[in-house]
Amino acid sequence: MLLTEQEIEIPAAARGRGLIQHFEQSVRKTIPAGQVPVRFVVTQSDARRYRCELGVLEGLEDFPDLMPESIFAFRPRAVVNAGRFNAVFMVPTGIGAEIGGHAGDAAPAARMLASICDTFITHPNVVNASDINELPENALYVEGSVVTRLLMGTVALQPVRSNRVMLLTDEHPDAYIAGSCINAASAARAALGADVTRVVRMDPPVHMRAEYSSSGRAVGRVEELQRMCHVLARYRSEFDAVALATIVHTSKGTHEEYYNSGGEVVNPWGGVEAMLTHAISMIFNVPSAHSPMMESLKLLHSHFGVVDPRMAAEEVSKCFLHCILKGLHRSPRLVTDEAAFAHPGVVSAADVSCLVMPDGCLGLPTLAALRQGIPVIAVRENRNRMRNDLRALPFPPGGLFVVENYLEAAGVMAALKAGVAVPAVRRPLEPTKVSTDRAEQAAGAEAAKAAAQAE
Repeated sequence: MLLTEQEIEIPAAARGRGLIQHFEQSVRKTIPAGQVPVRFVVTQSDARRYRCELGVLEGLEDFPDLMPESIFAFRPRAVVNAGRFNAVFMVPTGIGAEIGGHAGDAAPAARMLASICDTFITHPNVVNASDINELPENALYVEGSVVTRLLMGTVALQPVRSNRVMLLTDEHPDAYIAGSCINAASAARAALGADVTRVVRMDPPVHMRAEYSSSGRAVGRVEELQRMCHVLARYRSEFDAVALATIVHTSKGTHEEYYNSGGEVVNPWGGVEAMLTHAISMIFNVPSAHSPMMESLKLLHSHFGVVDPRMAAEEVSKCFLHCILKGLHRSPRLVTDEAAFAHPGVVSAADVSCLVMPDGCLGLPTLAALRQGIPVIAVRENRNRMRNDLRALPFPPGGLFVVENYLEAAGVMAALKAGVAVPAVRRPLEPTKVSTDRAEQAAGAEAAKAAAQAE
């Protein structure tokens, strides 16, 4: 089994209508039979085209019982639960985000925003900081593809008290690094109370390599993924969540370039890690997270001096594994039976009050929020490699808030929670709109005519 990334160009849809279906149809025409999309992102868009990058999995036909639902599957929410205020907070992995693009450096923003929420839903890239994890107490920690499926309406989340976590790791050639993984699992058991039910060393391991796409995103390839799938299928009854610790191969000098860049280089490991966990969570319907093993003892003991504060958690860590063990310890279970979505305590798309993410990020989460009527708060200060104008999408009034920073995002969230129209707390306050019924009828007829012509 092979997991790779490919770049495709898709023509713009008329008036931006039906984008999820438009992208799904275009992807189906582009990729050959047997390839399964696992990750989709629009890196740049204009009035004529969408430049897209697609993670695809080959060879899954060898596991017919594990074939996942399409990532483009969408189920509209029938109701909106206004009894609780629940936010989704995303910082997509591998896009060079100014905040959250390195080692858990979006965690302070997450803790602030979570204080406004009843339930705060986020993914590993936001809070994972190697041997540190500052997950808010009211947060649900789920892999990025699971967050996407939640917004798309095809999965719901059931909070748990704890999970049985299985750790799947490489049989590392260096005994010191291999032993550190076991010690990290033992430390999580002893200090966190985590139920690490089994540690499986893979020999031979899968092969992961970090790469960059033409947009500058961190991507990569995973070879021999069937080895991991065979192990997970064999022990499927013994775990509720999967922790993955494997080597991510990089080009010579990558570590030095990254740590000495002052934060200007996109974290090279995150992209291929996200591709792997997307595939595992989709195939096995369980929470998963990945931690990279150091490639050699020499690299582990390399000293890069005082680094950018956003990278400091990685520089002071040895194993890089505790963050995912802590996150997966209480990661919610995935519910795929729609009949259970309305069960008390289960969080579905109907329960999501808003989506907060960096400005310019266009992918299935943004499109799902648009279709579901979930307000999107886009943060300009969190600059990244994506080049999309979200204001070009057909958001209804109050559907998109473009703010300068996460402090302003918190204000918008507070207004949404209180039921206060955001323009009402700004000045100048626009005059109340008044029109005649005749004018409204004429405008409605013109709009209906234009829509019919566009179809």
